[in-house]
Amino acid sequence: MAYVLGFGAVDATQGAIVGGKGANLGELSRIGGVEVPAGFCVTTEAFARTVSGALDDRLDELSELEPGDRDAIAVLSAELRCAVEELVVPDDIAAAILAAHAGLGADGAYAVRSSATAEDLPTASFAGQQDTYLNVVGPEAILEHVRRCWASLFTERAVTYRLRNGFDQKNIQMGVVVQRMVFARAAGVLMTVDPVTSDRTVVTIDAGYGLGEALVSGLVNADLYQVRDDRIITETIATKKLTVEPVATGGTQVREIASERQNEPVLTDVEVLRLARLGRRIEAHFGSPQDIEWCCEGEQFRIVQSRPITTLFPIPHADDGENHVYVSVGHQQMMTDAMKPLGLSVWQLTSNAPMRDAGGRLFVDVTAMMSSPAKAAALAAGLGKSDPLMGDALHTVLDRKDFIRQVPEENSAAPMRDAPPPIETDPGIVTERIAQSEASLAALKRDIADLSGPALLDFIRSDIQGELRRVLFAPPGLQMITASMDATEWLNTQLLEWLGEKNAADVLSQSIPGNVTAEMGLALLDVADVIRPHPEVVTYLEQIENDDFLDGLTDYQGGGEVRAAIEAFLDEYGMRCAGEIDITRPRWAESPRTLVPTILGNIENFEPGAGKRRFDDGLRAAEQRKREVLQRLRTLPDGEKKAAETARMIERVRTFAGYREYPKYGMVSRYFVYKQALLREAQRLVEAGVLHDPDDIYYLRFDELHDLVRTHRADQELLDERKAAFRANQSLTAPRVLTSDGEAITGAYRREDLPAGALPGMAVSAGTIEGRARVLSDIAQATLDPGDILVTAYTDPSWTPLFVGIAGLVTEVGGLMTHGAVIAREYGLPAVVGVEHATELIRDGQRIRVHGTDGYVEILAQIGGG
Repeated sequence: MAYVLGFGAVDATQGAIVGGKGANLGELSRIGGVEVPAGFCVTTEAFARTVSGALDDRLDELSELEPGDRDAIAVLSAELRCAVEELVVPDDIAAAILAAHAGLGADGAYAVRSSATAEDLPTASFAGQQDTYLNVVGPEAILEHVRRCWASLFTERAVTYRLRNGFDQKNIQMGVVVQRMVFARAAGVLMTVDPVTSDRTVVTIDAGYGLGEALVSGLVNADLYQVRDDRIITETIATKKLTVEPVATGGTQVREIASERQNEPVLTDVEVLRLARLGRRIEAHFGSPQDIEWCCEGEQFRIVQSRPITTLFPIPHADDGENHVYVSVGHQQMMTDAMKPLGLSVWQLTSNAPMRDAGGRLFVDVTAMMSSPAKAAALAAGLGKSDPLMGDALHTVLDRKDFIRQVPEENSAAPMRDAPPPIETDPGIVTERIAQSEASLAALKRDIADLSGPALLDFIRSDIQGELRRVLFAPPGLQMITASMDATEWLNTQLLEWLGEKNAADVLSQSIPGNVTAEMGLALLDVADVIRPHPEVVTYLEQIENDDFLDGLTDYQGGGEVRAAIEAFLDEYGMRCAGEIDITRPRWAESPRTLVPTILGNIENFEPGAGKRRFDDGLRAAEQRKREVLQRLRTLPDGEKKAAETARMIERVRTFAGYREYPKYGMVSRYFVYKQALLREAQRLVEAGVLHDPDDIYYLRFDELHDLVRTHRADQELLDERKAAFRANQSLTAPRVLTSDGEAITGAYRREDLPAGALPGMAVSAGTIEGRARVLSDIAQATLDPGDILVTAYTDPSWTPLFVGIAGLVTEVGGLMTHGAVIAREYGLPAVVGVEHATELIRDGQRIRVHGTDGYVEILAQIGGG
């Protein structure tokens, strides 16, 4: 095995041998017209042989650590670095390194750079995680810095990055790049995208004087240039006070730039365009956007690194050569997490919308609607009502008159769906629709029970596109939902005009009958009532670690009754879970321990009978507000007419608003039946030796799963690729609006009425509340005290059990009729949704004030009252 390879012997396929950085440099040196300073790679075999056996025990210990255990990571990573730096390089390895060094010129100056096997990958860059040393002079110094690079595999930041991204600590090896130093007059970074918006049509260049280390380390400001279509579109010249330069004896120094040069451009316009073209050439060779380190020696640009940019959100595929606009399904469905392929494809079968998937998320292609000015304006207005940021983002696209090719109105494709006709306010319609849905679900369970093989997949596809769509999209259901939404908007608009009351419908919507999701939260309070009298059972539940805890309940007094209560709850609501639109997510019935922290919180924080009491309190509040509103209206001119019309609208809201949550409940009920049947089929495939694990089916699209069931041939390489892609997708943040240029458009709240420092959002449930912020990402980790305010990225129905114990709600995603808003109003909780970066800007434990009537959040105090 070679311990040293020259760049000419290395290409992009040899990352396992020379590490990611070395492989990319070897590949760069093969591109015509790209100048790469000469150098060689110390291979991973040299590292492996040098450290063989010396680190095993500590690596085992390292692999057991959690990414958040910073103290333990710091101690152990420091021990590992010291151990590597103290190792003696075997004579034959040292001789190979020094021979390659001498071949390039022993008297020269070199950059010695780490090159890990998990570095500069298409799915994880590891940028800046290991060390680089500049202007290294002399053979002994080269060997010393090779050891230092090996040791930098165990910097605290690199170890934490690997733990967070699921890399096996033992499987990561370290190569080292030794490369001639370039004594540059200028250097910097080029990205073949706009790093802020992810627009792939823009090349972004940072440039500074001297070595690039000054920019990479953040020591100095850089000139900024942006190029599109071989034209400079942005040029910002910074004041550059410092530069990093090499020292004759080795190493670098920071020097102050002469005042007359501090505001001069680093590059000429001709150089900027030449460098941008060079970046596009490199991008075309690698086939993906690149983060490129460059330097300029005299008039010659030299490339010292190129790595894939792994933080960009992928662009949905379209092969027609036209510009496209995509809107996020996840932001409408309160599920912005990455989905597995089976979940994506089942949702695509469920919906009629023209959907594309990218980055493990779904997007609706709204290009056809955006091609008509009238339909585009209606789309932006309609989506803006449910998510103002999405609406503003679409207006941003509309303002770019030439981005979407406009077509004559009479030829516009994809007409807007006609509004359903009016519906009579009759509770019997609701009862009838629910009865039909329940009968349909019972028939599904009966008909699917004995199916297997391709017949099962054919049946599920047919049911999704037939009966499930009928349950979700039947005109009577849409009429009821539309009627309640229109009545709510009417009440808020008219009562603001007539009485000066903002969001008047919020209190009028409390304790509406028939809301299956709100009833679920109250039902879990009833479960707590059954458990509370049995302290031994409570103690047992506090200690459980597995999902089979129901079996152990019968060992305790009252355990049988408790088990029956939990199982009854699961019979009714066990198909629900976080991210429930993804069929692959574990349901409560599959993982009941998810509910235990919330049940224990209910036992501690509530008195017996709290469920019924809460509903009754909300009902009284709604009735009292109704009487007050109608009484005030009757005192106005034409008051009797206004009161009568308002009473009809209140009745319409209270009759139909509860049904708003039912179609999704019906959908996930069917999803769970499909899932159970598919997992039975997957188990048969495991028993036949076709699959290793039943959960492997989650990484196949529905059609691929159909083929697998038919042929009994699994592509394990494809499954492994899909699993790796899903892990990578989990770290991405889905944009609300995405263009075919890759630009993620976030939108903005355009308000000037907020206090300084306030976080704007959308007012969805009236009232103002102060309390402690509890910033949560997982319902299973929830420990809430009375008066706490829940702050999270989004809520779906699985979060409802927490709503009974909080005082207010703040989410990053949501709209007026999304789950969190509907349940917050039903429970009378002040709520603001659509607060950008709320879980980052608000820290767990801070005291905040939620203005649910006016739509903003104030941070009142730091943790501990500071």
